[in-house]
Amino acid sequence: MSENKAVPVKANERPKHAPTHRGPGHGPMAGSGEKAANFKVSVRRLLGHLRPQRAGILLAVTLGVLSVALSVVGPKILGRATDIMLSGIIGGQMPAGVTKQQVIDRAVAEGNTDFADLLRNLDFVPGEGIDFGAIGSVLLLVLVLYVVSFVFSYIQGWVLNGAVQKSIYQMRREVSEKLDRLPLVYFDRQPRGEVLSRVTNDIDNVSQTLQQTLSQLLNSLLMVIGVLIMMFWISPILALVALISVPIAMVVVSVIGKRSQKLFAQNWKSTGELNAHIEEAYSGHSLVKVFGRQKEVQAEFRRRNQELYKAGFGAQFISGIIMPVMFFVGNLNYVVIAVVGGLWVASGRMNIGDVQAFIQYSRQFTQPLTQVASMANLLQSGVASAERVFELLDADEMTEEPAGELKVSRGDVVFDHVSFSYKADQPLIQDLSLTAQPGQTVAIVGPTGAGKTTLVNLIMRFYDLDGGRILIDGVDIASVARGEVRGNIGMVLQDTWLFGGTIRDNIAYGRPDATEEDILAAARATFVDRFVHSLPDGYDTVIDEEGSNVSAGEKQLITIARAFLADPALLILDEATSSVDTRTELLVQHAMAALRTGRTSFVIAHRLSTIRDADLILVMEEGRIVEQGTHHELLESRGAYYELYQSQFNAAIEEETAA
Repeated sequence: MSENKAVPVKANERPKHAPTHRGPGHGPMAGSGEKAANFKVSVRRLLGHLRPQRAGILLAVTLGVLSVALSVVGPKILGRATDIMLSGIIGGQMPAGVTKQQVIDRAVAEGNTDFADLLRNLDFVPGEGIDFGAIGSVLLLVLVLYVVSFVFSYIQGWVLNGAVQKSIYQMRREVSEKLDRLPLVYFDRQPRGEVLSRVTNDIDNVSQTLQQTLSQLLNSLLMVIGVLIMMFWISPILALVALISVPIAMVVVSVIGKRSQKLFAQNWKSTGELNAHIEEAYSGHSLVKVFGRQKEVQAEFRRRNQELYKAGFGAQFISGIIMPVMFFVGNLNYVVIAVVGGLWVASGRMNIGDVQAFIQYSRQFTQPLTQVASMANLLQSGVASAERVFELLDADEMTEEPAGELKVSRGDVVFDHVSFSYKADQPLIQDLSLTAQPGQTVAIVGPTGAGKTTLVNLIMRFYDLDGGRILIDGVDIASVARGEVRGNIGMVLQDTWLFGGTIRDNIAYGRPDATEEDILAAARATFVDRFVHSLPDGYDTVIDEEGSNVSAGEKQLITIARAFLADPALLILDEATSSVDTRTELLVQHAMAALRTGRTSFVIAHRLSTIRDADLILVMEEGRIVEQGTHHELLESRGAYYELYQSQFNAAIEEETAA
């Protein structure tokens, strides 16, 4: 985060008292099976994110209107070509030298009134055949219209996708900046997989949804409007006949959609359960083998796999009915229009070209409705993901950063009646006061959950106090920026953190402007130099993402070297030597003793042998300091420290107290 200017190995370490929420992380399609809690509000807010791109969207709408307009005019013009061809066929069969009216009168005289009505709507010349030049001109015009429509549609897609990606880029930027402003307590209450899912998977899902649905929804809406206009222009009565199929289709799609949505939810649930079972079985593969539980694991896999098969088959089968149903309704519509249109052509009420165009429009009318119906689940999924992103953006932020500065010269640390709790109804630290003199080494011990790590986290200002204040060299740390506080503190935690890079880069992270000699000096002082030379690439050895090519103890030495290089004014060590062997631990303790010289240090320790030489030992229980003093003073008092020490050195305790 941007405010973390300290040298901590792992600034976002979860405190032992912080509430934890353990559970499976979100997979690649996180949120895809969820339903938005407030669909309309979330849609409005999502569209609000597109507002800065309104110029591009307006251009895309304009291009879409032009593209659809040219596209829907095409069938009407093609109908004109059909009329020309039919006129040529009939005109070629008529004797030359007579007029059109004479041909019509002759048909009426012979009792062919329907044929006469048909002839009245045709522009034919007796004795003249098909005018292929006129047909060619019509076809060329339609071709030009379709090509221009395609060009407009292509540009529209390019502009619209650009607007969507700019909006998603801005959303990612807002989320990234938001993460820098969130307090550490937010990350304590959210599983890491949950936060990562919101930042990556959910934003990707929103992006895909907008890309796939926005353009199609816009074009479908414009197509429906354009086709309806043309249908009512050609024949209002036939247009009303075509519209009868719309509510029928919507009712059928709604019923099928609700049924398939439940099955899709079960499908996603079964998929998650199967993946969890596989992950658990293979991560504990050795344990399964040791206890001979292979058959039980395989049986459980078959059961869950069968559940997934049933749910997946049902969901895909039922949702797959939507398209055939829409086609069936469209075909019924087609039959009705063809029959009615044919009767009207025969009766002279319509041209055959208009009927042909109307049939094409009926096809174009049902197609966008089918596309919209098929996008319902995708749209709902995207809105649900957007809602999860908005929840992150709406989370409470850290208090404003004061403008004060902190320059630590002495290293005097004072806790003045400090109170703190992770949850309001569960007090942890209450009215705690202590003073760490400049240059002192203060050790903090106590049982698990006593509040040791919380105490040093408060010094780092990872959390804001509920009451009291913490002073460093007389300056209240709440009155200066967090970065100012952390920039004066070096921190080494029990859980090491290394990034993907060389060993040299990881050490230099403590002080980016350090020279090569400074890096090597820190490595020698912390005994990193001893094992680095056994590696093929030495300090240029690249540590992979998991840090699997160096041991746990070697990783901890690298983090200690990082803190050593930073040369901080205050030092915090949280079980900094827990992963190294006994011999190396003794050597590192000498190095750390040199590092602590002249600066105030806070040491959290479980192995009491490592803090015998501490200037002050604080014994904590349930967030309170129950004892404080030197090693010998606390042993002689035979209190809480004595009991802790006895549990570790039962055999040697009597000899040491006697001495």
